[in-house]
Amino acid sequence: MRVAIFDFDGTLYKKETFQLMMDHMKNHPIYRKNYNRFFLSILPIYISYKLKLYPEDKMRERSMQLYISAFGNISQDQLTSYFNEFAKIMKADFNNEVISRLEQHLQDEVYTMLVSGAYTTFLKSVTNDFTFDTIIGTEIPIKDQMINQNKHIYHIQGKRKNESILETLQEENIDWNNSFAYADSYSDLPVLELVGNPVAVQPEKRLLAIAKDRNWEII
Repeated sequence: MRVAIFDFDGTLYKKETFQLMMDHMKNHPIYRKNYNRFFLSILPIYISYKLKLYPEDKMRERSMQLYISAFGNISQDQLTSYFNEFAKIMKADFNNEVISRLEQHLQDEVYTMLVSGAYTTFLKSVTNDFTFDTIIGTEIPIKDQMINQNKHIYHIQGKRKNESILETLQEENIDWNNSFAYADSYSDLPVLELVGNPVAVQPEKRLLAIAKDRNWEII
């Protein structure tokens, strides 16, 4: 079985979603009252990260935790409705070239995977118009249909993406040499190295250098 693995931020979607989520909360008619609490909680972590006193992976994971925590005691259904609002906002900024690749892989009966550090619920909401065999993202802890504020988020990033991919496919016989991966970030290098057909999409500087050195396809 061949697989095609797609990153979300900067790849299937041209922009970064966390800033979009911050802006959405800030201007939301219901949840904007939660924004200041979130912003004040994340600011010291972000400053420490910029001063190179806080690792990027931990900064990202903590930011995801604080964003969800800012909603307080809301239900899973309320959160899903909130994420559904993003679909119209984001529609114009999907990468048409990457969407074409996704559609071609589906026609060719390649197993398609969306693997991202974004919240899984968010990914399912904003990719409702696309078809993926599997969506892997960061799970939001839920207990009794409510956000579980007492359980820490396990952010899917870096090597955790590979672990999740391999765990999902462990029962399958994968033809890795004839499989595909699409990503924009240097942190996704382990995913790109899994397959015989890595594609750097709008690659950041470090990934661009590697892609050119290894003669990878670049979109």
